[in-house]
Amino acid sequence: MRTLKDYLILSLKGIAMGAADVVPGVSGGTIAFITGIYEELLNTINAVNLDALKKLKTEGLKGFWQHINGNFIIALFLGIGISIASLAKLITYLMANQAVLLWSFFFGLIIASIYLVGKKIAKWNFSKIVGLLIGTSVAFYITLLPPMENPDALWYVFLSGAIAICAMILPGISGSFILLLLGSYQLILTSIKDLKLTIIAVFGAGCIVGFLSFSRLLSWMFKKYHDLTIAILTGFLVGSLNKIWPWKLTISNRTNSHGEVVPFIQENVLPADFIGEANIILSIVIAIVGLGLILILERFSAKD
Repeated sequence: MRTLKDYLILSLKGIAMGAADVVPGVSGGTIAFITGIYEELLNTINAVNLDALKKLKTEGLKGFWQHINGNFIIALFLGIGISIASLAKLITYLMANQAVLLWSFFFGLIIASIYLVGKKIAKWNFSKIVGLLIGTSVAFYITLLPPMENPDALWYVFLSGAIAICAMILPGISGSFILLLLGSYQLILTSIKDLKLTIIAVFGAGCIVGFLSFSRLLSWMFKKYHDLTIAILTGFLVGSLNKIWPWKLTISNRTNSHGEVVPFIQENVLPADFIGEANIILSIVIAIVGLGLILILERFSAKD
């Protein structure tokens, strides 16, 4: 049975997940995985079903709450919500003014995550290596897709939420990056920042629908093909490095909802070919900090 300290730690993990989900290219699912709460998260989501309603009818609110792991939900999603609401402005600023350093930090984070997720497989064999390659190829292909422009129609906002949340619970594939591909990232981020409740509510409804449906597939895969699933998820992390590479050359720009010109299509370049201010040594140090942070977080979680 969890104590108050356990729930505070769980909220801190939620804060880390929320921070990751704000950035295109980093997955909150990765944080959940390396902090040891990923499978419990999937099982908790799957517990929200017809059986839960039956529990509510036969055993009352207490039985219902225990069935859906309610304390876990509140503690984790409180942390995620606090993080997203508080970091939206900071991440927007850093992406506009310190993009290389920000991406360097998360590049280090993902490198550490690849190691930590991959080592959960005790013995690699041919099928798991194939799974790793498939996951890498799929994630890499996704990072090559050009972003789309879209209308701010509510049906599209709902659809964006349903698709993006599936990526958010996958280690390695960023829900924010999917939103960027769909053309909805700036709209959602500014809506959170400016408290546009209609957009937030419709997007949230789409997330709930996608969450409840896709998590069942993942839970089934973990039960039937646990190590193979982890191998595929490790591949997703490897493939996502293409998106998170810090040094990028802007091919074309677009005008966002605030009338600001922002990068639209970019390609990776070597640090020596980068056009702009970028301290290579500082970027490497920042990447090492991100890598170390994840290793410390994993060790801390192992003791939890």
